[in-house]
Amino acid sequence: MYYLIIAAAVSLIAGFGLGWVIRLSVAKKDASSAESRAAAAMEKAENQAAETVRKAEDKAKQMELDSKERGLRLIEEAKQDNEEQRKEIKQQKQKLDKLDADFQTRVQDLHKKQEILLEKKAKLEEIKEKLEKAKEQQMAKLESIAQLSQDEAKEVLLLEVEKISGEAFQSRLHKLDRAHSDEVEKKAQYMLANVIQRVASSHAVDTTTTNVHLPSDDMKGRIIGKEGRNIKTVELLTGCEIIVDDTPETIIISGFSPIRRQVAKLALENLIKDGRIHPGRIEEAVDEAKKELAVDIKKAGEDALYELGIPLTAFDPKLIQILGRLKYRTSYGQNQLRHAIEVAHIAAMLANELGADVTICKRGGVLHDIGKSVDHDMQGAHPEIGYNIMKKFGLPEEIAYQSIGHHEDNPKTLEAILVKAADAISGARPGARKDTYEMYVQRLEELEKVATGFPGVDKVYAIQAGREVRVFVNPKQLDDFAAYRLAKDVAGRIEAELKYPGEIRVTVIRETRVIEYAR
Repeated sequence: MYYLIIAAAVSLIAGFGLGWVIRLSVAKKDASSAESRAAAAMEKAENQAAETVRKAEDKAKQMELDSKERGLRLIEEAKQDNEEQRKEIKQQKQKLDKLDADFQTRVQDLHKKQEILLEKKAKLEEIKEKLEKAKEQQMAKLESIAQLSQDEAKEVLLLEVEKISGEAFQSRLHKLDRAHSDEVEKKAQYMLANVIQRVASSHAVDTTTTNVHLPSDDMKGRIIGKEGRNIKTVELLTGCEIIVDDTPETIIISGFSPIRRQVAKLALENLIKDGRIHPGRIEEAVDEAKKELAVDIKKAGEDALYELGIPLTAFDPKLIQILGRLKYRTSYGQNQLRHAIEVAHIAAMLANELGADVTICKRGGVLHDIGKSVDHDMQGAHPEIGYNIMKKFGLPEEIAYQSIGHHEDNPKTLEAILVKAADAISGARPGARKDTYEMYVQRLEELEKVATGFPGVDKVYAIQAGREVRVFVNPKQLDDFAAYRLAKDVAGRIEAELKYPGEIRVTVIRETRVIEYAR
């Protein structure tokens, strides 16, 4: 049994050894095959690297050749461009040389001409001096012969010529006046009739009241408001009087200023459409009406210039705005904007007939009463106000003068005379103004009556169609300080008791005359 165990152990050890030997043999074989494979792979990699290097070198050589060819081509093109530029520079240099040579030639010619002219000038100066000396000698001889100096002889001669020419001129004027007075009168009448006929336009006399139509009589109570607060708010904000009477579905806006009446009318119409009538809403409506009226006024001024063919750029936009205000200004019922347009048309046609400046007549005619658009807000007569407005906006004197010239007895320019005539024609048309003879006399009597009621007043005269009141006082009853106070009192009473357009000038005259006789 023991031997069996030893034999088994020996067999086992022998098997392990044999297996180890076999394993080593197999391992050597595997190692040799791996080394061979590695060597083959290395050789293959070296071959591939060599091939890649060779291809890269070939490519580099090819790129070098291409670069050299491109460089040579660029050098060749640069040489050609350089050569062309040299040729062009050479040509320009030749042209400049030629121009310089021509310039030098001309300069030399000018120098020669200048020398010749200087020589001629010197000769002329010499001749002039000789002539002056000869003239002085001749004048001295004449003065010694006539026993008169040069100035005295000139004065005598001018007096004789003036006397003879004046007599001949006066005689000629009398003959022409006798021979052609009838013909000139007929021609003037024909010219005026033709011009008036060409500007024949309709007239709608404006009044100092404006009607507002109501959808129903119930609206009157809403407009009046609780305890009359709504109607009082409207009157306070617009400066007009709201009259609610028995006229069905109508209320009346009364006021001297057409602009204020229009603001009140637009505000009431907007309130009626909106339906909300209370003091807060009335203020908003009045503000909206003022904005609408400002737009309408500007459009009215632009339309007037368009109708007359005057470009809008001829006047300042603010001046056009002031012109548009004339749409809401009347003079004895005549709309002032239509009156201004008529005057411009008539004056331009008269200027065309007589050869005057049509532009001055047309522009001066449309602006001749521009002062009336603001005379309620400014102190002074509308001619002076209009003149100052036009000068402020940079208009030339001949146009600005039309505002003053149409109220002067003898205007200084022909254009002012034509504008004055056109103003008279437009205002004197039948139906243009509603002022009657009775109303005119009544207004003058009222003015004179107001001033006569003061103590110390001797005589009162209303002149210039009621635009001025002249008060003559007794110098024994009133001194100079009392005269100043009287003028203010008279003006205050006129403002309080009378209604009148524009401004009335009050002149108090206190005169003391002392007469004595020497016997």
